[in-house]
Amino acid sequence: MRPLFITASTIASAVGRGGAETLDALRARRGGLRPCDFAGVTGGHIGRVDGLEAHELPAELAHFDCRNNRLADLALRTDSFADRVQTAREIYGPTRIAVVVGTSTSGIHASEEAYRARDPRTGALPEAFDYAHTHDLFSLARFVRDALGLRGPTMTISTACASSARSFVDAHHLIASGVCDAAVVGGADSLCRMTLHGFAALDLISPVPCRPCDAERAGISIGEAAGFMLLEREGDGPALLGYGTTSDGHHMSAPHPEAAGAIGAMRQALERAALTPRDIDYVNLHGTGTRANDAMEDLAVAEVFGTDTPCSSVKAWTGHALGAAGIVEAGIAALCIRYGFMPGCLNVGAVDPSFRARVLVGNEDRPVRRVISNSFGFGGANCSLILGAA
Repeated sequence: MRPLFITASTIASAVGRGGAETLDALRARRGGLRPCDFAGVTGGHIGRVDGLEAHELPAELAHFDCRNNRLADLALRTDSFADRVQTAREIYGPTRIAVVVGTSTSGIHASEEAYRARDPRTGALPEAFDYAHTHDLFSLARFVRDALGLRGPTMTISTACASSARSFVDAHHLIASGVCDAAVVGGADSLCRMTLHGFAALDLISPVPCRPCDAERAGISIGEAAGFMLLEREGDGPALLGYGTTSDGHHMSAPHPEAAGAIGAMRQALERAALTPRDIDYVNLHGTGTRANDAMEDLAVAEVFGTDTPCSSVKAWTGHALGAAGIVEAGIAALCIRYGFMPGCLNVGAVDPSFRARVLVGNEDRPVRRVISNSFGFGGANCSLILGAA
């Protein structure tokens, strides 16, 4: 496939706002997880973005106000991202830039708050509650489109934890087919009661900060994050070189025991990028910290890359941002390429002795030309992205 250059990017997560803060946290090995203090929920740790409660949307976008869109707005206004999109809009025109974003829960927190404030006599939700512009899955895409003044093809992808990674795939289709000339990709997922209680009901919440690949790992730490990238046909620096997507459909929440979908996604990505496994310098693992997911991914990475290619997960820094995990980790992959380093897993006392892949537990400074970043979601939705120098 023809590479698409990443000409602008932005991240907002529990470790910081923007590339510089994120890079500093990674280099200092300073995670962003803390004991859960969200909406009265206790137990486990979360990756919470500070300042969202006080953040205000522009007056003309106030009807979109919810935690998820505030988080997206925070990212859009970071690292001069909106300014870079404005420059692209002047070149291509607003109808020729697509918006493709991923989210798994969108603004469900707005509905949770509305439900708690319903009329005690009739059960009616508050009159001011605007479902279409807050909770609805398309709310995020509409908000990003309007905030950036774009009028091109606009869509939301919701494939669980692979959502924002999958946005790169659909954007590539739109640009390659000539429907548009550039695309804003990425996504946002924010904390809400449903995910905190839901994962707890599945016994997947770690009582301590998550520790992917550790022999004693005990589950995930949920985070919130937003991130966006601008993809164009021409540019310099890191580019999208290839992608792979599969849907193994093995189980609603459990990974395929033989890692069929994960293996297929990584091999597809290599084939599209016309690369071999030896061309990949670093594997950014999906690495949630659950026993089943990490073991499955170790099996997949060892099958595709053998036992020498370095790999690690960054979720002990950010928490698992669910539908936004893919864009956050693509952003971190781009930082690894630009600055020549690989972040080793946090919180690991000893790597699971059954693992065959080469799991990093400390940072390594070395040139990084190409990274494959994995995002695997419930229901067997798998997406692997290859980023690197074109």
